[in-house]
Amino acid sequence: MSFKDHFSKQAVDYAKFRPQYPPELFEHLGGIAPQQKRAWDCATGNGQAAVALASVFERVIATDASEAQIANAEAHARVEYRVAPAENSGIESDTIDLVMVAQALHWFDLDRFYAEVKRLLKPGGVFAASAYKFFRITPAIDEVVNNRYYRKVVGPFWPPERTLIEKFEQLPFPFPETETPRFEMSVQWKLEHLIGYLRTWSATQRFIAANRRDPLKEIAAELGAAWGDTNNRAGWFGRSRFASVSERLLNRRKNSNVTVRAGLAT
Repeated sequence: MSFKDHFSKQAVDYAKFRPQYPPELFEHLGGIAPQQKRAWDCATGNGQAAVALASVFERVIATDASEAQIANAEAHARVEYRVAPAENSGIESDTIDLVMVAQALHWFDLDRFYAEVKRLLKPGGVFAASAYKFFRITPAIDEVVNNRYYRKVVGPFWPPERTLIEKFEQLPFPFPETETPRFEMSVQWKLEHLIGYLRTWSATQRFIAANRRDPLKEIAAELGAAWGDTNNRAGWFGRSRFASVSERLLNRRKNSNVTVRAGLAT
């Protein structure tokens, strides 16, 4: 199976160090879905969103093109993990109440993926995409990580698709959009946890592969001084785009047209 694989190598660390999405996001999605029977978490990674969805939906199908990510995903009785690309899930048509994409929409062939979404959703079903970019800790730490490290040290090693995270609201989205609730992720981290998180970045791994050295050593002294000897709170404001597919979809599908209602949060 051919796909742009930037995360299999660090799948174990990805499962350990990536931040969790807030419960309020999934409660909201469960509230706007027509039913809470079946959800698809596309590009599930280590299953963070899938497990959270399982607190709201009776069954969650969680797919990822990476076998390593699926192998390290968190087990849950209501979650069925499968290795499959976003554009060809293998899921039965017209069976999904919610399609969720968390921090992954920028990696997809969007024309093919949106065709898959329309094939799977029940009438009134919800499509939800979310993303996050920079965290905020303290001004000194943010300067070291979000400016020096992100832009200068590993900046040249980001895959081209990464720039689309910075333009998440501009990604093609075949649904009209209105406002939806904003959500925030937050964690209390030790410095070691932040280092582990930065090591999961695709640009960090690409730097290591190209230079055979650890780029985090270039900011170690600065980051240690800025961090201090305590735990610090890291927070991310998530950005979401939601769409509820109209009841007219079944008739429209026959005529190769689509009508939707939608929502956007920035």
